[in-house]
Amino acid sequence: MSLMLRNIHPTSRAHSATLMFLHGSGDTGSNLVQWIRFLLGRDKDFGHIKVIYPTAPLQPYTPLSGEQSNVWFDRRAISIDVLENRKSISQIYDKINDIINNEAELGITSNRIVVGGFSMGGALALHTGFHLNKNLAGIFACSSFLNRDSIVYESLSQTLETGSDLPELRMYHGVKDTLVPLDWGKETFDNLTRLGVKGKFIPLDNTLHELKKREIVDIHDWILKKLPALPEELPNKL
Repeated sequence: MSLMLRNIHPTSRAHSATLMFLHGSGDTGSNLVQWIRFLLGRDKDFGHIKVIYPTAPLQPYTPLSGEQSNVWFDRRAISIDVLENRKSISQIYDKINDIINNEAELGITSNRIVVGGFSMGGALALHTGFHLNKNLAGIFACSSFLNRDSIVYESLSQTLETGSDLPELRMYHGVKDTLVPLDWGKETFDNLTRLGVKGKFIPLDNTLHELKKREIVDIHDWILKKLPALPEELPNKL
C-alpha cells in the first residue's frame, strides 16, 4: 500500500526538482504542513520545486507500549545506545524509494531531489541519503540521531573505500532538547563526517525538541542553492 502524500506544487509551471519532508513520530504529513505554515505565516513553496509530505504508516510503536502510531519504523527505545531495529526500518525503504522512482518517471533525477525530516523523519532521511540512494542532492535532519550500530555507518564504510561523492548534509538540533539530546545529534554528525559526509551541524539556542522559524528559513535558502532553477526557468530579462 502506498503512503498518503500531501503535495505543495510549485508556484510556476511543472517542477524541475523535488523536496521530500518527513514528519516525526506520531505525526502526519498534513500536520507538518500546518506546523510550517504556522511558523512561516505561509506554505513552504518554491517556484520550481514540488514539496512532498508523506505520512508514515500506522503501526505498533514500542516506546508507546505497543500502541498504534504513525511512525516510519519501530524502535526498541528512544536511545542512541539500543540496537537499531533493522527489520522494521527496512520495511519503509521500498515506500520511500517508490516516491523517488515516481519522481524519476516525471523526469526528476536523483541529483535534483533533497530529502529531509524532523526527529524520526530526519533519521529516515539519513538512511535515505547515506544508505539507500547516495546520488541525492542533499539531506537535512532536524533534532535527529542514528543508533550507534546503524546500518548507515556500515553502508558508508563501503562507500568510503570507493571514494564516491555523497549528498551534502545539514543537521539542526535544539540546545535544550531533552527528548533527543544535542549530544546524540552531534555524535551522529561526527560519525557521518568521519565516513566521508560533508556538511554542517547547526545548534539552535533556546530550542527544545521542535522546529523553529529561523531553522525553516535556513533550510529553504540552502535548498535553493542545492536545487537552483534551471536556465530555461529563469525569467527572460531581454
